[in-house]
Amino acid sequence: MAKKSSIATNLEYAALRCACALVNAVPYPAAMRLADALAFFAVRCLGFKRARTMERIRSVFPGKPPAECRAIAVRSLANVLKTAVEMIRAPKLTSAWMDRHVVDGRLYKDRLQEYVDEGKGVVIMVPHSGNWYMAAWAMAAYGLPLFAIAAKQRNPKVDAWMKRQYGSVEVLERGSARTLVEIKEKLRAGRAFAILPDLRVPHRDVEVDFLGGKANVSHAGAMFAVRCGSPIIVAMMRREGGRHVFDHIGTLRPDPAATDRKAEAARLTREAMSMIDGRLKEHPEDWYWYNKRWILQPVEK
Repeated sequence: MAKKSSIATNLEYAALRCACALVNAVPYPAAMRLADALAFFAVRCLGFKRARTMERIRSVFPGKPPAECRAIAVRSLANVLKTAVEMIRAPKLTSAWMDRHVVDGRLYKDRLQEYVDEGKGVVIMVPHSGNWYMAAWAMAAYGLPLFAIAAKQRNPKVDAWMKRQYGSVEVLERGSARTLVEIKEKLRAGRAFAILPDLRVPHRDVEVDFLGGKANVSHAGAMFAVRCGSPIIVAMMRREGGRHVFDHIGTLRPDPAATDRKAEAARLTREAMSMIDGRLKEHPEDWYWYNKRWILQPVEK
């Protein structure tokens, strides 16, 4: 990973801190309304990536009228902007804040805690949609022993800022050989591991039916569950009526009698992605349709 120059590093970080100051100065409800307005203006007036995004939405939902596809595009972008606002305000998101903004958050934490109490750890698979950050923040705020992985940012000051924003969620650095060992150790110690199935792996891995096409998905998350005997929770957090709603889509368990671990991990990955696919088709506005690299493009040979 190429290092940024000190000038670029400082300028990026200064811009970030200015944005943080502005967002923190605005009350949360007003910031959410502003995000809606900016998304509407960007898509409907400026045509922000509109043609490409509309093509993607229509390819998955060929029967939806154009007006509904445009509405999905607007709400999808608004969701990203709202997530950015919440990332900036993360240190202020206490358990009391969660009580007001997360529907039945404590009940869902207790449900997850039951799996944790089995003593083999839990792998929580959530799609990169809705607000998976809020899912992690809420459960950690309520005391779930949660950890995750994240890639290191090129800008060291931005990377340090991101680590502060994660709060009580322990985040391991992605790509390190030591991290793989730590994940297994923490699962065997009975902790909850939140992971987003990687939909953009460049090499061939597990091919799954997803959003009307084929996606190439990493089996890594399921493999940790297979090795440690951990249950897999497939979940999604979405916005509804200005609040966050946890959807427990399903629970999967590795077959302890399976002799081929990779095949078992692939099976679990396909089942998890099938669950996620079904729920996203019910709530397409929670998917991020603006990916620079579309998930359904062919795998590089």
